[in-house]
Amino acid sequence: MGKRKFEEENRDKQNSGKSASETTEIKRILSRFKSDTGEILPGGLLDLPINITIDKLQAICNALLQNKESVPFAFYVNDTEITDSLEKNINENFNISEDLVEIVYQPQAVFKVRAVTRCTGSLEGHKEAVITVAFSPDGSSLASGSGDTTVRFWDIYTQTPNYTCEGHRHWVLCISWSPCGRKLASACKYGTIILWDPKTGKQIGRPMSGHKMWVTSLCWEPYHKNPECQYLVSASKDGDLRIWDTVHCQTVRVLSGHTKSVTCVKWGGSGLIYSASQDRTIKVWRAEDGILCRTLEGHAHWVNTLALNVDYVLRTGLYHLGKNADKTENTLEHAKKRYESVGEEILVSGSDDFTLFLWKPQKEKKTIARMTGHQQLINDVKFSPNGRIIASASFDKSIKLWESNTGKYIASLRGHVQAVYSIAWSADSRLLVSGSADSTLKVWNMKTKKLCQDLPGHADEVYAVDWSPDGLRVGSGGKDKVLRLWQN
Repeated sequence: MGKRKFEEENRDKQNSGKSASETTEIKRILSRFKSDTGEILPGGLLDLPINITIDKLQAICNALLQNKESVPFAFYVNDTEITDSLEKNINENFNISEDLVEIVYQPQAVFKVRAVTRCTGSLEGHKEAVITVAFSPDGSSLASGSGDTTVRFWDIYTQTPNYTCEGHRHWVLCISWSPCGRKLASACKYGTIILWDPKTGKQIGRPMSGHKMWVTSLCWEPYHKNPECQYLVSASKDGDLRIWDTVHCQTVRVLSGHTKSVTCVKWGGSGLIYSASQDRTIKVWRAEDGILCRTLEGHAHWVNTLALNVDYVLRTGLYHLGKNADKTENTLEHAKKRYESVGEEILVSGSDDFTLFLWKPQKEKKTIARMTGHQQLINDVKFSPNGRIIASASFDKSIKLWESNTGKYIASLRGHVQAVYSIAWSADSRLLVSGSADSTLKVWNMKTKKLCQDLPGHADEVYAVDWSPDGLRVGSGGKDKVLRLWQN
C-alpha cells in the first residue's frame, strides 16, 4: 500500500498544472532501492518518474523503511551521487523501457557539522615545533606533542594549558588516546613510550623502553576487544613492532619481519594488526599470538601511511557524537555494534611511489585497486567516517578523493601552494580540513568538491590537524610552535 500511495502521489504532483500533452511526455523508469551493504529494500519495483528529485526519494525511502522520524539519506546510481534529480544520473546508453535502475541509499549523519571559519585561540607554550595534535575520543580535551620533548594537555574552553608533561628526552613524534579516553600514550625519537593521565597530567607507570630507534606510530587495541584498554602496539624505525601491556609497562610480544623502518601501524577491530614499512610491504599480524598472516606487496617504494574504513568507529569507541554510551546501553555492546555496522575491514595504503592501493586484508593478498594520479609522494590518507570516501594528501600540493569500494577517482582538491602534510574529516563526512607547508589550513566541501574556507593564521608550516569527534572545533599545530583552535 505504501508503495502504491507514493506512486500515485508522485504521479499527481507531476501531472498537476500541466496539459494532457505535457503529462504524456514524462518518462518513467523501473527502480528499486538497495542499501550500501547490498540489501534490497522491501517494497519491490517502483515505477518512478525519471525527473524525480532527491527530496521525493528521501520521502519514499523513509516510508518504505517505516521510519517514524525522517532520516537523511544520500542516493547513488552507478557509484555517482544523485545531487539534483535521477534523470541527471542516467547515462545515454540506458534503455528506459527495459533496464532497471538500482538506487543505492546510505544513511547520513542526522547532525550537521558546520565549517570552521575563524581562529578562536592561539595556544602558546611549546618551545619547539608542534609535531602532533589529537582530540580525545569524546572531543572534550586536546593533547599535543612537540620537539621540545613535552606533551601538553589543553583546556579547549578557556584555551589555556592544563598540564605540561615532562619525561621524554627527545622530540615527541606521536601521541595516541586510548579509546576509553582515560590514557594518552606518547612516543619520542629516543624510542621511549610514556603513558599520561589526562585528568592529572601525571605519568602512569614507568616509561616503556625496548625499541632501538625512534617510534614512528602508536595504536591501541580496540575498545570492544578489551574495554580495559590494556594493550598498545608501537612501530619503530628499528623495523620491529611491539605490543605493550600498559598496566605492567612491559613488552608482551615483538613482531619482527620487516627489513626496514616501520612507518605506520593500525590495530583492526577483528584482532589483526596492520603495519606499513619502508621495505615496500604491508604485513598483517594476528594480535593474540603475533603470527604473521600475510604480506601485502605491490608498492614500488616506501609505504608511508595506512587507513582503515573502521578508523572512526574504533577511535570514538564507546562514544557517539561526544556522548558517553553508558547512559543508554552497555558500552561494550555499543562499541561492538558500531564496529560491526561498518562491515568488512578495508585498508588503504599510500606510498612514495605516488600511488595508493586498496586491500581487503582480512582475507586476501590481492589488491582491489591501484589508485594513480598524484605527482609526488603521498603523506596522509583517511577514510571518511561513513567509510564511503578516501582522501589522500600529497607533496604535489593536492588532495584527491576516491571511492572506497572501488578505488575509482572522484576529484582533486587544489588550492594549497605547497605540500599538504595532514588531513582530517568532520564527523558527518561532509567536510575535510587540510594543513600544509604553505602555513594555511583549508576546509573543503564534499558536496561541491570545492574550497569552503581558507584559514590563514599560522606563521609557518602546519604539520598536524585534527577535527574533534564532536565536530565543534579543529586543532592545528606546526613549525611556529603555536597550537591554534578553529571554530565556526
